[in-house]
Amino acid sequence: MEFKSRKRNRLEYYSYSQNGAYFITICTKDKKCIFGKVVVGDGALDVPEMKPSALGIIVDDEIKKSAVIYENIKVDKYIIMPNHVHMILIVENDDKSGTSRAPSPTNEIVPSFVSMLKRFTNKKTGRSLWQRSYHDHVIRNEKDYERIWNYIDTNLFKWEQDCYYIKEEGD
Repeated sequence: MEFKSRKRNRLEYYSYSQNGAYFITICTKDKKCIFGKVVVGDGALDVPEMKPSALGIIVDDEIKKSAVIYENIKVDKYIIMPNHVHMILIVENDDKSGTSRAPSPTNEIVPSFVSMLKRFTNKKTGRSLWQRSYHDHVIRNEKDYERIWNYIDTNLFKWEQDCYYIKEEGD
């Protein structure tokens, strides 16, 4: 029996510990909508908002605590959606030239941060919340950064067109 080889998720020969900005998306296990629900207000503006579940509140708390644990990572922007989280991470090492030695992939800052977030939220909730891996994109310039910032800002407005959208019962 032949097994398919898994597609590499990270850029080969790229250090995810070097200074820069990273767009991260982490999905829930089986893409289940467990972090809350997107609801449209009944006011004149009909602005969508995320109504977090208890699990969504825990994830939000753990993202906010992360800056204390990782001094060299700043969560610049994030949004928690019903079945995924988007965030922009900024890595700022003291060594302005980047990393002089390439750490092993498991010790790199960005994967380590994502692993820590998953581990802490799973422990706090007493269940496995997340899919096995995550999506990342190295933000290459200001235009790319602004595009991603805007994407996060407008994610609630486009929820039903989102590639992660799953219609919930009762919707």
